[in-house]
Amino acid sequence: MRSEKTRRLAELIVFAMFGALMFVSKIVMETFPNIHLLGMFTMVFTLVYRKKALVPIYIYVFLNGLYAGFSMWWFPYLYIWTVLWAVTMALPKNMKRPVAAAVYAVVCSLHGLLFGTLYAPAQALMFGLGFKQTVAWIIAGLPYDALHAAGNFAAGLLIVPLSGALETMRKKAAKDI
Repeated sequence: MRSEKTRRLAELIVFAMFGALMFVSKIVMETFPNIHLLGMFTMVFTLVYRKKALVPIYIYVFLNGLYAGFSMWWFPYLYIWTVLWAVTMALPKNMKRPVAAAVYAVVCSLHGLLFGTLYAPAQALMFGLGFKQTVAWIIAGLPYDALHAAGNFAAGLLIVPLSGALETMRKKAAKDI
């Protein structure tokens, strides 16, 4: 019983640190337009912790709102990261490492490329945009989404080694508690 409580507490602490790591990494990388490690972290945590990865993801989302304000820009964050989490959950678990490395980098990259499109429904609802205005908004953001995709692809190349290392550490910690 005590061991289970200890394990849960340790896991909660780790998730809080992961959420904080996501937030700090975003702040540190803000000088680069749309280049960050958030997609990579989302996928790594999802591959290792599956459903529980939503905890650090939403800790990040909450910290981001605390820092920059819970304004209209923030509401799409409530679902945008969940889309990447869900796609990662749907990927086959037993891919060979070289295949997984390529698939994860491409998925991470596509999330960056589609970020503006994923954001668009909330933008349209909040500002009363019609279909043509929404499409124009998406098109206007494509250069930034292309940068986002390139950065996510590069960061996505780290997913296989980092998820492997994190899984090894998770298993070791489980034995130690």
